[in-house]
Amino acid sequence: MEGLAGIFGFLTGYIVPFILVLSLLVFVHEMGHYLVGRWSGIRILAFSVGFGPEIAGFTDGHGTRWKLSAIPLGGYVRFFGDEDASSKPDMDHVAAMSEEDRARSFAGAKLWKRAATVAAGPIANFLLAIVIFAILFSIYGRAVSDPVVAEVRPESAAAEAGILPGDLLVAIDGSKVATFDDVRRYVGIRPGRHIVVTVERDGRSVDFPMVPKATEVTDQFGNKMEVGIIGIVTSQEAGHFRVQTFTPLQALHEGVVQTGHIVTGTFQYIGNLLTGYMKADQLGGPIRVAQASGQMATLGIAAVLQLAAVLSVSIGLLNLMPVPVLDGGHLMFYAVEAVRGKPLGASAQEIAFRIGLAMVLSLMVFATWNDISALIG
Repeated sequence: MEGLAGIFGFLTGYIVPFILVLSLLVFVHEMGHYLVGRWSGIRILAFSVGFGPEIAGFTDGHGTRWKLSAIPLGGYVRFFGDEDASSKPDMDHVAAMSEEDRARSFAGAKLWKRAATVAAGPIANFLLAIVIFAILFSIYGRAVSDPVVAEVRPESAAAEAGILPGDLLVAIDGSKVATFDDVRRYVGIRPGRHIVVTVERDGRSVDFPMVPKATEVTDQFGNKMEVGIIGIVTSQEAGHFRVQTFTPLQALHEGVVQTGHIVTGTFQYIGNLLTGYMKADQLGGPIRVAQASGQMATLGIAAVLQLAAVLSVSIGLLNLMPVPVLDGGHLMFYAVEAVRGKPLGASAQEIAFRIGLAMVLSLMVFATWNDISALIG
């Protein structure tokens, strides 16, 4: 009985939140493709949340099959003239179509319509993140404090540079900081990199060059991650802060800003990976996402929504990578078509799709291996 209870707890605590969060993100992403495709006059054969065999579904008056499929790790919109769910065109089928049918196929649509339809998926993910953040800021506000140094950790980068308690951090590398979150966000993704922290001390500005130290930190759930730390404790960390409230318009603006922070932070992380400043073992896959979903579910709906917003941005960025089979790969093909005046040949596209599929599968295997390695320690 204890074994069954453990399995049930695992399913309800981790798998169910994971499926719900991922399904929401997939639905919104594919709805972006669907809405712009319909607006562009392209016939849509299927809208699926999940891959594999259909579990349940229905066909609407436009002939689109809406379905829930067995493998909840993605989804797709299949357009008229597509060879498969990756929207690879069946050129032989398209060539044999009547002129009227070809105009309603995805491959036969004008270039700008195809590009807009493809780009709409990632854009929908970014918009979802903005809306979620805006809702959270509207309801809960945000805990903030001035970036005043309450304590300096011994032997830290800040201590070695000469930062003192009472200093007010006003800028990093010339960029103004208003709260300690600005400091943590900037420093956290720059381990091992030279930065210049500007503080206000005794009415004058003083610059302190330093290098954030790569430090492994552990969150409340025991998850470990490596971030850059300069070793200062602020009044907010010491438990002293006021909650900043927002009007709906201000919350929407903050949602845009927060989404932008995630985008820039992601690119900075990729840059750190390529230059060796950060380890690739922090790149997570579906197991880690499922784990995070379950952990956030224990903290309440706000935490789950925040995770969903972060993942939504990540999915949008991932799909914009210039890799065939992803949206970014399709957009890359369209850019080439715009320059050449005609699409790439069928054989070239076939080779590119095979390479792209191999790249995506390799990334998934690597991320899953990281997940397993983290679980077993």
